[in-house]
Amino acid sequence: MPKKENIRRLFDNIAPDYDKLNHILSLDIDKSWRKKAIRETVSPGTALNILDVACGTGDFAIGMGKAAGKGSRITGIDISAGMLGIGKEKIKAEGLSGTIALTEADCEALPFEDKTFDRVTAAFGVRNFEHLETGLKEMHRVLEESGKAIILELSTPSNPVLSWFYRLYFLHLLPAIGGRISGDKAAYCYLPASVLKFPGPEKFMKIMSDCGFSDVRHRSFTFGICRMYTGTRRA
Repeated sequence: MPKKENIRRLFDNIAPDYDKLNHILSLDIDKSWRKKAIRETVSPGTALNILDVACGTGDFAIGMGKAAGKGSRITGIDISAGMLGIGKEKIKAEGLSGTIALTEADCEALPFEDKTFDRVTAAFGVRNFEHLETGLKEMHRVLEESGKAIILELSTPSNPVLSWFYRLYFLHLLPAIGGRISGDKAAYCYLPASVLKFPGPEKFMKIMSDCGFSDVRHRSFTFGICRMYTGTRRA
């Protein structure tokens, strides 16, 4: 995968069209995936301190902000200033500036004390970590004891027929559409390649366990196109 500086530049370049393309290329199914993960994350009657890692333009943070209990606080971090700038405008428009704060930071060196957050989330971002284990260990470090991590990530269907069509779309149609709209075909070649290179569910759950998480679980959405992983911090 590209180095961190290239990831930052890539997402800065596609930030203006990122949300529009996300919804077009996923046929809006990504919204249902986020809703399911939000239900797993927030407790409407409970004030939670939540960190959203690789928050991008803030869609997941905004969803949590709307669903979270009164007094909850959400901090979003990302290395792309371009994505964060759009996210901040969206948060302001939603009237959630008092609940959500976005800041530029590196997921592999989180600027927070140990055991700071009740929840740590990442929606479609961990596959872009330059060092996957380092990022996961940082997510674990900043969780309170018995705190929970919720990770959404794209995947490939296990059914061979669906997988064939998925790869056809992902490797050929998606780069063409994404490149035409955004003007950056290389970015939309990298994004599907990063999904195909990401560890499968069993391997990724093992990595999470090795990074300190306990009770690691996995749910598959939409025939395995998206997967949700959860784990808690060991005391």
